[in-house]
Amino acid sequence: MSEANDCLFCKIIAGDIPSSKVYEDETTYAFKDINPKAKVHVLVVPKKHYANVSELAKDDPAELAHIAEVAQSIANDAYNGSFRLVFNTGLDAGQTVFHVHAHVLTGEKFDE
Repeated sequence: MSEANDCLFCKIIAGDIPSSKVYEDETTYAFKDINPKAKVHVLVVPKKHYANVSELAKDDPAELAHIAEVAQSIANDAYNGSFRLVFNTGLDAGQTVFHVHAHVLTGEKFDE
């Protein structure tokens, strides 16, 4: 695990860059995506820096499970509990910030 000094999400978590906070606890931070792909699009990130979901799963599986619980809570509050949870891992898969983050998409019915 390596924390990059120039990590966008680390700066958001630290409060150095403003965000629209949806949820926060001791280990996890959630905020609205600035380029939403659904009616409700929230990013859920661990406060500790991990490059991707595989690294998080290996080093802290409890935090990965907690992220899923936070996603469920967001969907319960924003919609009827239904949601899509997406982790992009690697540049070719669309990951643009290399601090693991879950995309919680909800607020509407999705096509397959």
